[in-house]
Amino acid sequence: MVTTQRPSINDVARDAGVSKATVSAVLNDKSTVGRATRERVLQVIKQLNYRPGNLGARARRRHRCVGLLIKEMDNPYYMEIALGIRAYCRKHDYSVLVASSEGDPEAERTAIEILCEQGADGVVVTPVLDDDTDLSHLFELKRRNVPFVLLEEIRGVKASLVDVENVEASKCAVEYLMAQGHTRIVHFAGPRYSMHSEQRIDGVRRAFSRSSIMFPEEAIIPAGAHLEDGYRAGLEYFGGLSPEARPTGVTCYNDLVALGLCRALAELGLDVPGDVSVIGFDDLAILPYMGVPLTSVHVPKVEMGERATEMLIRQIEARKAVPPERISFDGELVVRGSTRPL
Repeated sequence: MVTTQRPSINDVARDAGVSKATVSAVLNDKSTVGRATRERVLQVIKQLNYRPGNLGARARRRHRCVGLLIKEMDNPYYMEIALGIRAYCRKHDYSVLVASSEGDPEAERTAIEILCEQGADGVVVTPVLDDDTDLSHLFELKRRNVPFVLLEEIRGVKASLVDVENVEASKCAVEYLMAQGHTRIVHFAGPRYSMHSEQRIDGVRRAFSRSSIMFPEEAIIPAGAHLEDGYRAGLEYFGGLSPEARPTGVTCYNDLVALGLCRALAELGLDVPGDVSVIGFDDLAILPYMGVPLTSVHVPKVEMGERATEMLIRQIEARKAVPPERISFDGELVVRGSTRPL
């Protein structure tokens, strides 16, 4: 059980030279507080690492709590991360609350509010990102000094991050196909709301730029993040190609897209890997048990969850503000039966 005495609102008011009511007004972003006073109170909040929390929720539970916000409930990738978070929390007497945004920015905002209302002392977040995403809820967490750790980078947001070297891993997957003699290679890309999708596309481009093979823009096929996305995109793309124009190698945004693609190829009468070699990303635990075991980029998901939680709890329990930390894991290609040399 954690027994560290946290700074109180009285401590903030004393050090800032204001009343508790003024501190409360600052925390609730009321316009009744002058700019200089507001900045002084916020500076003291940061120095003391003070967090108001949800006192009612805290009073109803015995343990401290970590929130986990994922993007896709049906993606086993996040469940393996959750196992790492749960394992670390059990060792340190924390509970875990899990919510999913399902790729919806507004649902992400609501989920973070609910996790905080339910008493989460900090949150591990896989953020929803696109050109129009409103990140004000994350800046609100920073303003209220609620600790959070990202599992995907957000440009312009200074926060602790645990991630994968997506660009390099994606590049290596394409280079592996090239080394096996493949020259007609495409990439089934992920959703626009994921920075990982952009990074993995960048890795594909870099692999082509380092080779003598021309990179056609149509080599990037919009797909998504789910089984049905890979299946749908596979039927639409491969169903309209002649054997001469057909790619012999495909890298995919993740394993679910790759598995959906394999199903589509089978329905089209195409063999994996005889006609098309397929590479996934994430290396889900189920892959070795598939009829054709999928070649995939291994991501240390459980370890990522553990390290993210270690960072988060360090922030939660610190008496003073902790500077952001960044850890990036290498991806490693695991070759199985879904790829072959030409």
